[in-house]
Amino acid sequence: MPAVIQGFHDPTTGTVSYVVHDPGTREAAVIDPVLDCDAAAGRTSTRSADLLLAHLREQQLSLQWILETHAHADHLSAAPYLKQQAGGLVAIGEPIREVQATFSRLFNQPIVDDGFDRLLRDGERLSIGSVEVTALLVPGHTPADLAYRLEDAVFVGDTLFMPDLGSARADFPGGDARQLYRSMQRLLALPPATRVFVCHDYPNGREARWQTTVSEQRAANIHVRDGIGEAEFVAMRRARDATLGVPALMLPALQVNIRAGQLPPAEANGISYLRIPVNALPAP
Repeated sequence: MPAVIQGFHDPTTGTVSYVVHDPGTREAAVIDPVLDCDAAAGRTSTRSADLLLAHLREQQLSLQWILETHAHADHLSAAPYLKQQAGGLVAIGEPIREVQATFSRLFNQPIVDDGFDRLLRDGERLSIGSVEVTALLVPGHTPADLAYRLEDAVFVGDTLFMPDLGSARADFPGGDARQLYRSMQRLLALPPATRVFVCHDYPNGREARWQTTVSEQRAANIHVRDGIGEAEFVAMRRARDATLGVPALMLPALQVNIRAGQLPPAEANGISYLRIPVNALPAP
């Protein structure tokens, strides 16, 4: 029997988290879980992650993997909470080391325990029960972006959005619009019927959607449909990125997500603190 895929859309961040399971063994993986964060109040909650846990319980699933497509800049990862509650190993792309080096310097915080159980190389495979998953390195949005391919499906993270939204930005440290274009072409070279599951959707006048196909992307993606070349895409992406502001949760999210979602250790007063570097990011 084919793998069962269930998406969970978080309207606050636009993130889509997934539970994927093998119906034969009841083993499961969670992809890109969200820890809710109210930055203004300095408070986190587990509402979104608890929906994933409830699904695991209701379906009587055993959590084997918590798979991150990259170190997200728009939400905090709930990987440690899920691991504590349901088990599983946390995995991300091996180039996370480059991302860690960049942002540990920015936050002036050396990384002692990064919380990842497995760093995946391009083409490396893992299993969800009898379902084989292949990691595909798709850099551009960040140096460490991974897509996860299984059966007739691929989970593309931020490398592709729904066709009417196009693609993610490529102006974060280590991002590269040319790499992003080539990564998208790698995904679009998969068989046309391949189901594409995106990590974000920002619906404007329509219901949230997170599933499309390679053929639909090639025909209709506003940034990378067939006929749009690399030079045209790079010029568009760079011009568009120059107009975008810093994501609201980027500074809290990155210092947590480069450590697999672990909050900084509590200080002597028992409180954990997130750092906000002042005047350290490039001016717009």
